[in-house]
Amino acid sequence: MSQELHRSVLLREAVDALVTDPGGFYIDGTFGRGGHSAAILERLNESGRLLAIDKDPEAVAYGNERFAGDPRLSIWHGSFADMDRAAEDEAGRVTGILLDLGVSSPQLDQAQRGFSFMQDGPLDMRMDTTRGISAAEWVNTESESELARVFKEYGEERFARRMAGAIVRRRAERPFERTLDLAEVVKEANPAWEKGKHPATRVFQAIRIHVNGELDDLRQALEKSIELLAPGGHLVVISFHSLEDRMVKRFIREKERGPAIPRGLPVMDSQIKKTLRSVGKAVKAEAEELGENVRSRSAVMRVAEKLGMERAA
Repeated sequence: MSQELHRSVLLREAVDALVTDPGGFYIDGTFGRGGHSAAILERLNESGRLLAIDKDPEAVAYGNERFAGDPRLSIWHGSFADMDRAAEDEAGRVTGILLDLGVSSPQLDQAQRGFSFMQDGPLDMRMDTTRGISAAEWVNTESESELARVFKEYGEERFARRMAGAIVRRRAERPFERTLDLAEVVKEANPAWEKGKHPATRVFQAIRIHVNGELDDLRQALEKSIELLAPGGHLVVISFHSLEDRMVKRFIREKERGPAIPRGLPVMDSQIKKTLRSVGKAVKAEAEELGENVRSRSAVMRVAEKLGMERAA
């Protein structure tokens, strides 16, 4: 798939939920190839502004070229976990924040990025190729117990220990350097293949999440969104696996309830500081999008609104 053919998941639904003021300031925390950003810009007037963020230097370079003539857009190379640094002058005044999580289609489709177990390429998997350790470095040096923990925790892989053992035994003979090499070893170690799913899917997901610190980044970004958003501003998050979605769902629920109050303390509900309220139900792709974009099958979108002191009551 070319960069131009990349399709953003839940495009209309996300932008509808995000843009509440055409003159507002918005953050697209995962620029990718600019699908959501382009749609957001279409909704903004001349005074509206958009800050796009991406870890991937290729995405940043692409965005700077594609949107070179639009002064409303600025692009920042880094993680959305640091969006408070990228938008430090806008703290408390951001109208909406969009997080489209996971790996982008262009990253998956480029074998040299090392994300795919279907194409042979160097075992890298870093979204930001300018920093951090590659998947190969991690797989070839980490302890067997830690490999198993990551596979189980981040990949929800029930044969994690078996797969970790197979990797450690093989790397003692020669290190892993290529994606298909690792995929083959994991496949052979998987005794119960799931119908319609490659036997190495969960392990590759787990390694990618770990190498890129995806869940830690998401945890930080969710907390920082509270400080950045203006009252009435919307947080829109699109997740692609249960670990992310559970984290987002739990975060919104906790901020809706407010801090825990010791039992027996004479505090009225209206006095509890609540910072978010959920907007609508979780959104999934409709039949038409499901037929056109296979990546949308696992997508779940959740929306929350930032409350002000007077609205929290």
